[in-house]
Amino acid sequence: MLTYKAPLRDIKFLINDVFDFQTHYKDLDNGENADPETVDMILQGMADFAENVLAPLYQPADAEGCHFENGVVTTPKGFKEAYDQFVEGGWQGISYPEEYGGMNLPMSINLIKAEMIGTANWPWAMYPGLSTGCINTLLQYGTDEQKATYLPKLVEGTWAGTMCLTEPQCGTDLGQVKSKAIPQDDGTYKISGTKIFISSGEHDLTDNIVHIVLARLPNAPEGTRGISLFIVPKFLPTAEGESGERNGVACGSIEHKMGINSSSTCVLNFDDAVGYLIGEPNKGLKAMFTFMNTARIGTGIQGLAHTELSFQNALPYAKDRRSMRTLSGTKDPEKVADAIIHHADVRRMLLTQKAFAEGGRSMIYHSARYADKMSQGVANGDDAEFEKWDDKLGFYTPILKGFLTELGIEAAKHGQQIYGGHGYIKEWGMELIARDARIATMYEGTTGVQALDLLGRKVILQSKGKIIRDYTSSIMKWCGEYALDKDMRKFVWALTKLCAEWNTLTVRLMLMARKDREIISAASDDFLMYSGYVMMGYHWARMAAVAYDKLKNGGTESPEFYKAKIQTAEFYFDKLLPRTSGHAEAMVAPSDSMTAMKIENFAFLD
Repeated sequence: MLTYKAPLRDIKFLINDVFDFQTHYKDLDNGENADPETVDMILQGMADFAENVLAPLYQPADAEGCHFENGVVTTPKGFKEAYDQFVEGGWQGISYPEEYGGMNLPMSINLIKAEMIGTANWPWAMYPGLSTGCINTLLQYGTDEQKATYLPKLVEGTWAGTMCLTEPQCGTDLGQVKSKAIPQDDGTYKISGTKIFISSGEHDLTDNIVHIVLARLPNAPEGTRGISLFIVPKFLPTAEGESGERNGVACGSIEHKMGINSSSTCVLNFDDAVGYLIGEPNKGLKAMFTFMNTARIGTGIQGLAHTELSFQNALPYAKDRRSMRTLSGTKDPEKVADAIIHHADVRRMLLTQKAFAEGGRSMIYHSARYADKMSQGVANGDDAEFEKWDDKLGFYTPILKGFLTELGIEAAKHGQQIYGGHGYIKEWGMELIARDARIATMYEGTTGVQALDLLGRKVILQSKGKIIRDYTSSIMKWCGEYALDKDMRKFVWALTKLCAEWNTLTVRLMLMARKDREIISAASDDFLMYSGYVMMGYHWARMAAVAYDKLKNGGTESPEFYKAKIQTAEFYFDKLLPRTSGHAEAMVAPSDSMTAMKIENFAFLD
């Protein structure tokens, strides 16, 4: 049976010692609400909920799955009760304005909450998680009337939200969206069409579900320039703000999936459903990106969640399972064999999980501060402030989503390997983590899409390499502060060389692209993974620097805690960061090794 314990010591190390969130909060309008006592209380409360309510539901709910009958979706046993408890605690509204019933705390605290509940039970966490994107979209683009109608219930958690993009003929290429929106005399729209792969599209957890839907107006321009965004509630709100008449949207079926079985993935049919325009006509994609970026960072958290959960459950098994004697000699002479944790290869897998989990957490918490600034820009109606921090976060988003979710799959694999044959048996839970981790690399844009977004759009098209130069400059500036520190020399030297190489590779790819346009697609996956490993290396170096300081000058944790941070950083630099070499060599290889073969020659099966 899988268990989960919130890593509060690691969380507090980051928010207090590495990133100093309390100083950061002083620059926020709502930061005064996030005093140390309040933050600690929220962390403890959410940890208790995640550990004792959500985690025990994870495996049984997967075995049961969601039930579908006559358009009605029923979630697994215990989900509704857990959700009601979540609502009663006010957890949905942690980071939203008080005028809508929220606690008005910084958005970063909501991301930490998302990590805890997601690690304990990812499929359950998807239900309130989709509502987060819905709330963010309405806060930024909704009218005052729309905000007053929907936000109190969404922030309270008694209503839920969804994101309705994908259709049978299109997912990534939203220019192919065919759903129609016909204007009505009363200012509403009739929405018709079919949406697929809609997470939380139908369920029994809330009184109403607010669908955020992409559709086309009559005579709209072709492609993405002709897409508009609409609110389409399951039940039309009454004048009193309650759920009223049933709208023309129905669940046609639910998908039977490889994983996340307790999260309902729905086909939604819109049949002249009443919809309300969000923002300007034909500019819905921009507004939807608010939702999508929220979801992509959330999916990056999913990568961290599966990594952490697989590590937490592989570690005690490795301590207890006995097999053979170690090559360096007997470690447990009183036992029939040594615990497998004494074997170097098992330690390699455990340390890989640990390095990925703690390194990924640092990457997410760093970007969480940008999310705080963006939220403040939205709250103040300051578009320039929002755009400034959105641009900064835009660089991190494909790396957090693409890189961390790929690491989640690797970490889950290591968990299964440590368990051996038991890792393939449902009882132990490792196979569940492996199944659930797979989807994180696919929805909200596949790893290939994230890679192309990073290299093709963010690095080459939008910034012409400046975004890499700026980021590596910040790393080099930090390295300069530790240039004479003998403890940090090994980290600083490695990062310095990688920053120079990262810029060189970027320039080479831009030059190659002048003659070979396919090189951008051919190189993008390697570029993404290379970027992720270097970025995580920087974060591990920062954590090591703080750990050395605490060992010398004293900290709130034990010396063993800080020594473990340094040792994990050393492992990352010795055994994982060298993976960059392979990615570097591969990304500048000519694209014709991928494109030269004729399509009809891919297989000879007749």
